[in-house]
Amino acid sequence: MKKVAVVYWSGTGNTLAMANEIADELKNSELEVNVLNCSDFSESDVANYDGFAFGCPAMGSEELEDSEFEPMFESVEKSLSDKPVLIFGSYEWAEGEWMQTWQERCVADGINLACDGLIAYDYPDDAALEECRRAAKDLANALK
Repeated sequence: MKKVAVVYWSGTGNTLAMANEIADELKNSELEVNVLNCSDFSESDVANYDGFAFGCPAMGSEELEDSEFEPMFESVEKSLSDKPVLIFGSYEWAEGEWMQTWQERCVADGINLACDGLIAYDYPDDAALEECRRAAKDLANALK
């Protein structure tokens, strides 16, 4: 059975809700899924998984959370090029520019994104949760 790590940082619970929805849908695709706070994941863990979903909300002036998530992601991003990846997160201001910047960074690093970066405004509503399920299916399909 293929393994997927859903690695997130969440300050208010919005991105965690997205992580849990993605994880549940991945489990429906008969994948082994571990949901991990970013502080519990490091470069040495990458080899243990076949695919990844990374979640981080927009922080500050449209950037990744910089004390825990950014250092973790920076340490693993060069090791992800041969495995499918989903990126996601929530925001409460601006237009979600942080996700576009993050997606461009991933593409420049040669990361195989299963779909475009997924964003939800504030706490994910029903439409955003449906998008989480759709993105999880895209990731599951990329693992086949």
